[in-house]
Amino acid sequence: MKRLLVIRFSALGDVAMLVPVVRAAAEQNPDVQMTVLSQQRIAALFEDMPANVVFHGVNLQQQSLREILSGLGTFDAVADMHGVWRSLFIRFALFLRGARVRSIRKGRFSKWLLTHGFIHSPLKHTTERYADVLRPFVKLAPNVDMSPVKLRSDIRKSGVGIAPFAAHWGKVYPIERMATVVERLSERGERVVLFGGGGQEQAVLEKWVEKYPGVTSVAGKYNLAQELEIIRGLRCMVSMDSANMHLASLAGTRVVSIWGGTHPYAGFLGYGQSMSDCIQRQLDCRPCSVYGAKKCKFGDFRCMDIEPEEVVRKVME
Repeated sequence: MKRLLVIRFSALGDVAMLVPVVRAAAEQNPDVQMTVLSQQRIAALFEDMPANVVFHGVNLQQQSLREILSGLGTFDAVADMHGVWRSLFIRFALFLRGARVRSIRKGRFSKWLLTHGFIHSPLKHTTERYADVLRPFVKLAPNVDMSPVKLRSDIRKSGVGIAPFAAHWGKVYPIERMATVVERLSERGERVVLFGGGGQEQAVLEKWVEKYPGVTSVAGKYNLAQELEIIRGLRCMVSMDSANMHLASLAGTRVVSIWGGTHPYAGFLGYGQSMSDCIQRQLDCRPCSVYGAKKCKFGDFRCMDIEPEEVVRKVME
């Protein structure tokens, strides 16, 4: 059996977008054993995969690259979906052992053109960039169905998830306005489930739980697999351009996404999600950033000047 190593360590949303590609490739190539190398803490994303997919989890804080490499064995091919120094070290070492290697093309120049206003049309989606890396090694037809999840008929979807945070503030809808969204949904009798990390994020969410009826928070209370199961049962998720958008996509849950300095045209819209469910302002200065880490040149993040009622209307649709 041919052995293929697929590497992607982070970030959570980027790894989530890899899942449907690996599943589709594994289903179409049962004679290929695919090993996914990533961080152990996100192993839940690769549960319920075809039998020819193996997840190899590591701890980057505790294991050196030499230790990780020594535990891998040999491979016929390596698909580097990350393109960072860690993955470069591993793929080069395996290349010296005879493996064929291929690395992702991130399209940095086209993204630069997008963020500097020279083009304003959809770029290649990240899932398709992943698929391009695999195609020299496996059969994966163009426009292949990479449906993220086999939807379960025993789940009755209800409630609205809200994930108000993101890795960079350029992607975060103003917290006070999101609080208004939560309040309006609560007043309408919706069951609202809040998602976030620990620390300050968890503290903000707990205040909303205390203030608004029918609102609960799962922040810091469940592991990734449990959160995915909760998301799977929701009617929809309200999310920034963040990992929760991609987790909801894996779970087969529709997402109302809010976009500020970034733009779905950059190739990071949740796989299977609709542009019609994206809330964004049409401004000449957008997008100013691919990842949302850039400061607003006007200092006011006018791209996030979106009324809470607009978000509520889209959710109620």
